[in-house]
Amino acid sequence: MDEPGNAKDSDGNTGPVQIPIDGVLDLHSFQPREVNDLVVDYLAACQEKGILQVRLIHGKGIGNLRRTVQALLVKHPEVISYSLDYPQFGGSGATLVTLRPKQ
Repeated sequence: MDEPGNAKDSDGNTGPVQIPIDGVLDLHSFQPREVNDLVVDYLAACQEKGILQVRLIHGKGIGNLRRTVQALLVKHPEVISYSLDYPQFGGSGATLVTLRPKQ
């Protein structure tokens, strides 16, 4: 089951898209204002499916999106831990998240 989100299509139009719940979420195509709700909803959907290792791709850039994502993760009660990805797999451009098993 895919979860809806909003993203820009190839023509620059914003609208709903289906996001596969596979443990990897690329945040590049989403508006900054959408990120908090999107990440929270995505983590819940992953946890529901038993996916407890999640990779959030936020890009390297100047680090604003990374800081936003990690500020959300530090307060999230279902997050056991998080860290930057391994250097060969994106390093500071992605955050790896470990979730608690669903009770």
